[in-house]
Amino acid sequence: LKHLNMAIKVAKIQQLNFEPFYVDMERRGIELHEYDPAAASEAAERGDVDAAPVSLLESIRMEDRFQPVAGFCIAALQSSDSNLLFSSVPIEELAGATIAGDKEDATSKSLVQILMGLKFSGQPREFGTPDGPHEAVLVTGDQALRRRRGIRGFPYRYDLVKEWHDWTGLPFVFNRWIVRKDLDPKDAAVVEDTLYVGMEDGVDALYHVSEPKDRLLMLPKDIVQYVQGLRFFMGLSEHKSVDLYRGYIEQLGLT
Repeated sequence: LKHLNMAIKVAKIQQLNFEPFYVDMERRGIELHEYDPAAASEAAERGDVDAAPVSLLESIRMEDRFQPVAGFCIAALQSSDSNLLFSSVPIEELAGATIAGDKEDATSKSLVQILMGLKFSGQPREFGTPDGPHEAVLVTGDQALRRRRGIRGFPYRYDLVKEWHDWTGLPFVFNRWIVRKDLDPKDAAVVEDTLYVGMEDGVDALYHVSEPKDRLLMLPKDIVQYVQGLRFFMGLSEHKSVDLYRGYIEQLGLT
């Protein structure tokens, strides 16, 4: 009986591209716990939450205990101002370099490694902190949106999604919604249902934002343009992209 009364716990990530998913959750009695993107997967692994939007790489690593919630995801079609690499030299010259961004999204870091290792000239030496010496900077999420115009001292700007799309012709999936495999099927169905509402009403709300988001230096038209480039549910091309990505991370030993 105790279990029947326990609220479903969901990881909430406070970033623009995750916003739509949460519009219906509290109304349905879901308990939201705020995390940054990296901490969300750790919370799921610890059992602190029942469902979470985790990076694609983490969702693959956690497949033994978690399963996708339908096809809910965050994917970018041809470009994305929220996954950027700024470099002091052309990307072809970054082999063996240190890239600042050790706390950035795990999937974005693996995408840098895939692009450098298989499309360009070789792997970075490591992902370090901004305090140490570095030749490039990886920024993701809201931090990237805020700095999308550039970073002083790093004249080369690479949109990771554009690099991937130019190379493969496919969109790139950054995050997938996952749920514990042992969660009561009725609870899992509630999570799925609220995500459908979010994908309809939450995304629509972003198209009708009337105020600028000053913290992101974005006007309403910037937000609309950004959201137009995203997908929140997996289609055929997103599934193809995930399969390709899975093969590349296995090839490079990133799993």
